[in-house]
Amino acid sequence: MSYSYLPGAGADAYRPARRTQASNILRQLQDTLPAKATQWASSALHSSSAGLHKLRNGGELKSLVWKTVRRAFTITNGLIILWIFTLWWGERGVFQESLESCAWDAWEKWPQDARPHHVAFIADPQLVDPHTYPGRPWPLSTLTVKFTDQYLRRSFSSIQSNLDPDSVLFLGDLFDGGREWGTASSESPEERYRKYTDSFWKQEFHRFSNIFADTWNKQESHSTSPHGRVMIASLPGNHDLGFGSGVQLPVRDRFQNFFGKGNRVDVIGNHTIVSVDTVSLSAMDQPDPHTGSTGAGNGDGERPNQRIWQEAEEFLNNMNAHRGRAEMDELRFLGSEVPSRLFQHAIKGIDDPAIAQNPQPEMVGFPTVLLTHVPLYRKSATPCGPLRERWPPSAEGLEEDDRNALSISGGYQYQNVLTKTISNDVVSKVGPNLIQVYSGDDHDYCEITHREFSGSPKEITVKSLSWAMGVRKPGFVMASLWNPIDPATGQPLEASTSGSTLQNHLCLLPDQLSIFIHYGLILSLTLVVLLVQAAFAALYPPRSDTPAPILPLSEQRGYPLRSRAVSHSSSSSLSSSSFVKPGGLASRAVNNPRATPPQSYPDTYPSPDYAEGVDRWKWKPGSTNQRQPRGSSTLFGRVGYELLTSVINVAPVVLAWYFFLIWRW
Repeated sequence: MSYSYLPGAGADAYRPARRTQASNILRQLQDTLPAKATQWASSALHSSSAGLHKLRNGGELKSLVWKTVRRAFTITNGLIILWIFTLWWGERGVFQESLESCAWDAWEKWPQDARPHHVAFIADPQLVDPHTYPGRPWPLSTLTVKFTDQYLRRSFSSIQSNLDPDSVLFLGDLFDGGREWGTASSESPEERYRKYTDSFWKQEFHRFSNIFADTWNKQESHSTSPHGRVMIASLPGNHDLGFGSGVQLPVRDRFQNFFGKGNRVDVIGNHTIVSVDTVSLSAMDQPDPHTGSTGAGNGDGERPNQRIWQEAEEFLNNMNAHRGRAEMDELRFLGSEVPSRLFQHAIKGIDDPAIAQNPQPEMVGFPTVLLTHVPLYRKSATPCGPLRERWPPSAEGLEEDDRNALSISGGYQYQNVLTKTISNDVVSKVGPNLIQVYSGDDHDYCEITHREFSGSPKEITVKSLSWAMGVRKPGFVMASLWNPIDPATGQPLEASTSGSTLQNHLCLLPDQLSIFIHYGLILSLTLVVLLVQAAFAALYPPRSDTPAPILPLSEQRGYPLRSRAVSHSSSSSLSSSSFVKPGGLASRAVNNPRATPPQSYPDTYPSPDYAEGVDRWKWKPGSTNQRQPRGSSTLFGRVGYELLTSVINVAPVVLAWYFFLIWRW
């Protein structure tokens, strides 16, 4: 064992120096490392030791915690947190809250063991295009398209993820200017839209598919329907085809090629859903645009506009066959042993009696639901009920209310309601079991009971799903269908005969305009707070916690290089002649150059004033203040600089969070 001497330690001056094997290994390892690595390791150990020593001191720890808290809880960070929660609420929270309040079990009133079929009726998405706001300049037009599409996508995605309906049925007006875009064989009826050709319409179709079809296909469903999930968007509106005599056949053919037939029968939830292209059917009682006639036919026996309305009229005339076929196919699908359709392959003439006597399939008689884009006729001033947004009721219990009712009017390529003749034709031919009608076109909600038709069917005009269609709160209608039947006969079971087989609920979506207004208020609050903070910082600048240095940090001289050299030699000779012992005091002449100015070098002070020359020659402590930014010499300049700095600290984080929320949906 070896000993080491510790000076000034008294009796403990000699202490054993312990050298362990580990220390020898560390020393050997240190010797083998490069010089830079050794220096870095020593510096790291020294820093960690100093940090631990400071943390052991309670005052230093409290100071560190206080500084951390002060840096975290600042006005800038508080505004960032406010914006994070505000944007999450506006881009996610309001949609979740709206749809959670529309949960099926919150309003359905079926028996406990019922398994209803859930349907969402969506009307008038009307994708914004050049026809919507023709005079709106760029980039406002582009932003309008972006935000309306985003709202539709977000709403439809939220409907799928929160409500998971078994079927989604659209009620027309999928596009806003679909009727205006030219086809491969026709041009737009208006000169200003003729530059938009068939390729533009196909781009709009892909846009619709990206918003709705792709979202529908990506959503994982938990539907219990034996047919699985169904989405039907074949019912056309007047913005898709035109209205009445304004319908162009090439435009309608293109729409049907991509979306399917507008006149069709579907069995959904043991209910017969009948879709009728009433915008084409309305050409029956409109004058021909070429002849101006409403009754007489041409030389070939063709009636006015017959090519437009004939398809819908033939569909209604053969309604029993269409319904019977669809309902029998449904029973066959459910396992009923009903006779199958036999197809005999034979060549027969059109006047063959076997064709005329071909038996039609018998209708089962499911409850019937009618889908039409244009609402059915009703008496003027028929009130629409308390859920109408733009024109609420004037008073409760009114039998007539012009303010609350749909107006009986029309114009270029539109008509608010069908004529009485067309409405009677549709209702009488759809069937005796008509219990409900769904329509669109008006963009606002309307609910009435048609006393003028047999069976007094109810009609609901569904709100538009788009926030750009004149309603502050868009919406859609949820329908719950429950009609348990005997698969062998198709007749309803006794358990379902006690009440209605269909229940409706209006689900409202967020008010996008109010969300933007809320963003504007938060933005105004943010700017006011940052402006007040900037003004306070400019008027009362923070004091530096670093004390002023005792020793001089910089030298400022005002004499030439030659004088500097002479002064240096003079001070050197003076220092060598005036030696001060360690621990003693230096003379005033040494410490104060003013007291004994050099006599042999008068030319070292170019200034006439000796004191000024000395002031310029002496050492001065460096300034601890940072260099002020340009333009901050005035109060307004300092306020502007502080405000700009705060905005730069807040804006990137807020914008990054906002674009993330937009991009994710």
